[in-house]
Amino acid sequence: MSASLGLYRLQQVDRQVDRARSQLDTIRRTLENDSELQQALGELETAKADHHRDGNALNNAEAEVQAQRIKIEQADSSLYGGKVQNPKELQDLQKDIVSLKKYLITLEERELEAMVAAENAENSLRSAQTKLELIQARLGDEHKKLLADQSTFSIKLDQLAEERDAALATIESDLLQVYENLRQQKRGVAVSEISDNSCASCGATITIALQQNARSQKQLAYCPTCGRILYAN
Repeated sequence: MSASLGLYRLQQVDRQVDRARSQLDTIRRTLENDSELQQALGELETAKADHHRDGNALNNAEAEVQAQRIKIEQADSSLYGGKVQNPKELQDLQKDIVSLKKYLITLEERELEAMVAAENAENSLRSAQTKLELIQARLGDEHKKLLADQSTFSIKLDQLAEERDAALATIESDLLQVYENLRQQKRGVAVSEISDNSCASCGATITIALQQNARSQKQLAYCPTCGRILYAN
């Protein structure tokens, strides 16, 4: 067996590993960073915050109106209950009631504005929830397929790991180091097959003598142009 054959077989496994890992990375990013889903989630969180804020504002406005009405009732009770006899006090009390009722109108206007805002916030929250549910329903099937593919590629990687261990058993450590260095330098392609008297990677013509060297059992032959290890079948 030529020295390059074992490395060529190893590279075939490694390239499958690279593709499987790339697919898994793409699946992971898609599952974790789906922009449409993330946007819908963000809109829902904003709608929830607005709904909470406007709901509290409405509760406060309603409480202020109720408290003002109680003050007016108490003032009316004092005015017409017969307890206050002094004309000056009665006149002052009447003025207070007029002022209280005037401010009640302001509070009721605020309450109405708060009711409108709370209703709009409720509608926005329902809309955001519906939008998210629709996206999740649509993505559900897509994500199921992605999860199934993720499982398939994970199993494939386990199988490839066993194949790689078997391929490594036939390769001397110094040749393996050369291979690993070239893989880093040549974008994952350290070994190039000779096809039609040419380097399959760069297209350079490979002489007959160099092709014979590529079949050597002891040493490696390199493409004179791209520097990759040559493999001749």
